[in-house]
Amino acid sequence: MLELKDVVRTFEQAGTRLEVLRGVQLTVRPGELVGLVGPSGAGKSTLLHIAGLLERPSSGTVRIGGTDASTLDDGKRTEIRRKAIGFVYQFHHLLPEFTALENIVLPQMIAGLKRSEAVTRAKELLHMVGLDQRGSHRPARLSGGEQQRVAIARALANAPGLLIADEPTGNLDPHTAESVFATLTGIVRQARVGALIATHNLELARRMDRVLEMHEGVLIEHATT
Repeated sequence: MLELKDVVRTFEQAGTRLEVLRGVQLTVRPGELVGLVGPSGAGKSTLLHIAGLLERPSSGTVRIGGTDASTLDDGKRTEIRRKAIGFVYQFHHLLPEFTALENIVLPQMIAGLKRSEAVTRAKELLHMVGLDQRGSHRPARLSGGEQQRVAIARALANAPGLLIADEPTGNLDPHTAESVFATLTGIVRQARVGALIATHNLELARRMDRVLEMHEGVLIEHATT
């Protein structure tokens, strides 16, 4: 679902060339959970932004579902991002004036789906994340864990092949983080979505299929056992 080949990202800062990513190689397959760890400032967010087509690499190739997105114009990159990639962040970013159900319906309608079909899909996703009875509630009436589970459902609303998550449990207490991680893992397996998940929680990272550490601009793979 995702392939990065020889990805380099450099920045110019006060006349100095800063190389954040140095020839990164990465593959994420359908149904696979790949953990991304490393200290703050190591380049994890830059890598996620490039993988999610939010940022362009200085050089190298980014393939999403077999399509080389490296040279596409912004319009085509946006289309791929909308249809093929789902995002989950540390903070849920739900729209407060809409219900949980509506937060999942909206991205589908933006993508061109009829409202009736979008509502059906949203209800299915709420069931998958265990929130059948909370669809009519606005975010303020949901717990932190419930809000994040709605965010996961929203990220999967358009049936993407790739899920990119940046600290999806980082704002939750340990017990809630465990519950949200279990929900995320279950959906990824069931829907055969490839997932790249950045986290500081090493215990959760070790339970993924692979763990990659960002170190001095390159990725180092660690055993998960």
